[in-house]
Amino acid sequence: MAAVQWDPFEAIERDVRAMLADPRWADVPAPTQAQAMAARLLRTEDGACWLFGAHARWYRHDASDGAWHLSAPPADPGVRAAARAPQPPPPIPDELLPGPSDLSYDRGSTQAFVGPDVSRQMTVRIRELLVEACRPKEDVPLVSGPLRETFYADVTAAVAAIWGTIMWCAYAPAFDGNEVLLSMFGEFLARPLPGDDWVRWLPPMPLEALTGLYAERLDHGAQGQGLRLAGLMAGTARVLAPDPRFSPRAGALLAMVEPLLARPWLDHRARGATAVRDAWLGRCPRPLRAAVLAETSPEDHFRHRLYDMVEALSFVASHGADPRAVAASLLAADVHELAPGEAARLYPLLDPELRRTYYAVLVGPDHPLRGCWPRDGEPPDALHPPDRASAAALLGAGYATGLAWCALTGTAPPPRGFPSSAATVSCLIGERDDPLPEAPETSGEWIHHT
Repeated sequence: MAAVQWDPFEAIERDVRAMLADPRWADVPAPTQAQAMAARLLRTEDGACWLFGAHARWYRHDASDGAWHLSAPPADPGVRAAARAPQPPPPIPDELLPGPSDLSYDRGSTQAFVGPDVSRQMTVRIRELLVEACRPKEDVPLVSGPLRETFYADVTAAVAAIWGTIMWCAYAPAFDGNEVLLSMFGEFLARPLPGDDWVRWLPPMPLEALTGLYAERLDHGAQGQGLRLAGLMAGTARVLAPDPRFSPRAGALLAMVEPLLARPWLDHRARGATAVRDAWLGRCPRPLRAAVLAETSPEDHFRHRLYDMVEALSFVASHGADPRAVAASLLAADVHELAPGEAARLYPLLDPELRRTYYAVLVGPDHPLRGCWPRDGEPPDALHPPDRASAAALLGAGYATGLAWCALTGTAPPPRGFPSSAATVSCLIGERDDPLPEAPETSGEWIHHT
């Protein structure tokens, strides 16, 4: 019987999770917490130190810059097994100390909406909300703010509130071209959605698009209408919450909006979409703040999306490749194609190892990792995910990473997707729809009784 190789990274993660599950941990002073976490650091043979810390994720400390960086851990079993406790350990900043809420936060799924469909039950309930929103009513407000150009002039703000909530809650708004959740809005949209019949690559939805609908009613003294719009956003979020591709942001939106529905005066001092957005974000509880990093810390949001992409690429480790290096290469491919002048803007956001890889691939036309780049819209064979779920996760994480760096650099998201994530679509073409449920077998004897 072959011996099972010990994995220090798995062991430390289990230990930290068990330690934080103890209800006494929250009362331990920060210096004592730091001391306990310092005893659970790992050093790999390249000299990097690793901490399983805030957000229940790993951080890498490199002596070259003396800083901690959010960074997915190494995948190579040999590298992991050789990790040892550092002597002496580097200091741990208080903000990287994990808390119980970090462990309870559900990150949901990085899958895009290509491949696994949105459930029929969910689309039916969204359609019911949409039908109700379209019923003739007196003094129905029309669309205002950032969503105005998306819809025809006679479309009501209620329709925009449902659409905006769906898009804001989506982890990665890349949808199958025949997704019912989109097609039911077809009669309201003033222009074709970006993308093609295979994939609709939607841009990120700013929270101000939602708060703008509500704030516009407040500014006109129509608080009741504003509250109805906020209630519709909450109702839509409740419908979306069971799908893990929506659940983290849906939960955060509910946490921000439901207090307003219970206490309508909460936002009376806020004026305008930006002020209301800030008020809503201020109500987001700590356990859910990771879901709103795009609004509160775009830099950290990018780091987390890149971490997601490394995790989605974990399957390449079976071929002997490093998921971190492959992620850096795919990031370089997208930036090189779409915004080469912005490449340097991302250097400070990468840990030293990823930064070196990203730079080397960008400047080296013959670099071996350029073999990871798509060719003629197809990924190399080694980057074909092993199954449908993995392909959808890589597509979603890649697209979300692209949207994150576009937001940082002021680059317009490409209407036909980023090269790396668009190439992944080819892995899903034959499996873009969920299989139809099998019809129950019936006997042919019924024909003799008619």
